[in-house]
Amino acid sequence: VNEGLSSRYDTITPDITERLEKELGVIEKTGFADYFLIVQDIVNWAKEHGIIVGPGRGSAAGSLVSYVLGITNIDPLEYDLLFERFLNPDRVQVPDIDIDFADTRRDEIIAYVREKYGKDKVAQIITFGTMLARAAIRDTGRALGLSYGLCDTTAKLIPFNASIDKALKTVPELGEQYKTNPEVTNLIDSAKKLEGVVRHASVHACGVVISPEPLTNFVPLQRAPQGEDTIITQFEMHSVEDLGLLKMDFLGLRNLTIIESALTLIKENRGTNIDINTLPLDDKQTF
Repeated sequence: VNEGLSSRYDTITPDITERLEKELGVIEKTGFADYFLIVQDIVNWAKEHGIIVGPGRGSAAGSLVSYVLGITNIDPLEYDLLFERFLNPDRVQVPDIDIDFADTRRDEIIAYVREKYGKDKVAQIITFGTMLARAAIRDTGRALGLSYGLCDTTAKLIPFNASIDKALKTVPELGEQYKTNPEVTNLIDSAKKLEGVVRHASVHACGVVISPEPLTNFVPLQRAPQGEDTIITQFEMHSVEDLGLLKMDFLGLRNLTIIESALTLIKENRGTNIDINTLPLDDKQTF
């Protein structure tokens, strides 16, 4: 931390020292020092291998410790950001540092974490897709042998993201069909029983879990439906967190890939290395 502090600030003022000591005290009290070091290790590895890392996302940008460790690249003191939104001693929960990487190289990050901490101790996290109202209508109608036209017309009467019950109350035409057409009545009553039921499983877009012991000591695992080389938990992210396991979010962003490609092209064509972190935010030619 002290080494990072010296690299971030030319002059270390009493305000900086006070803020840093306060944050370190909270981190020590809550027992999350290891978490910060794991995140720092992952971010450092990415940067050392030329992978663009985002400057900081969400409440983690309010941490001076994250800034001096190089996890984030936003000075919380300059922008008057609150540490308490990130980690509060009165509400102890695992801090949530979401890390953005170039989307084409996110798999490299996960591979590194598996190699570093153990392939049997790292996995991606399952997520479940549930049956929404329109899908429930169509699938139910297909099972009941009803005509495609009837099912499609009924489904389209339901607004996007609305439940069947809400649609019945707010869409007069649907309510009328429900009251007067026995086929629609049966279709909707049957579809209500399927609405919200898990329809399929897939891999969470960014969640990765790291365990101090083999994950099978804590959660069941399976191969991902989309690719047998990917191992995922059978518990979704909230259950994983409830077990006390360390969940991290590695987000792949296309805009970071575009920036990475632009920097590569500039170097190849102009022989110039550009560090985007040194570009001033008020530079009109850049922004």
